[in-house]
Amino acid sequence: MRPHRDRPESPCAFCGIARGRVPASVVAAEPLALAFLDLRQYHPGHVLVIPRQHLPDVRALDDATAAAVMLLVARVARAVDAAFPNDGLSVWHSAGPGAHQEVPHLHVHVHPRRLGDGLLRIYPAAPAHPERATLEAWATRLRDLLGASGTPAI
Repeated sequence: MRPHRDRPESPCAFCGIARGRVPASVVAAEPLALAFLDLRQYHPGHVLVIPRQHLPDVRALDDATAAAVMLLVARVARAVDAAFPNDGLSVWHSAGPGAHQEVPHLHVHVHPRRLGDGLLRIYPAAPAHPERATLEAWATRLRDLLGASGTPAI
């Protein structure tokens, strides 16, 4: 996927935040990544971590930006855990419409959780448990795409 450039016909709110043009409660600013409080706070301390460059989702990340985003996610997770009451944290990124991504700029949620809060139910029903041979076939398909170096050959 190619990075989007800000265009008047399709402004990106997160690009505006990254450039300082849209107000946000920034909690950490790094050269390649930025963290700020989400406007929606189901539990206090819900933070979003974004790359400064407009990238639609995790599939468009280069290695350096991926490392910077995940490093900031880990730092923010420790801070949220220390600063806000929680029984755990959820860290997630939704990629694309099938995953209900709401803003088409990669963002990772760091969200304090409370037991029984009902947020982010993962499976709507019991998931399948494929046979080992099926899992191995899928693993082979992925290994082939990743190549020996672990870098996708796609």
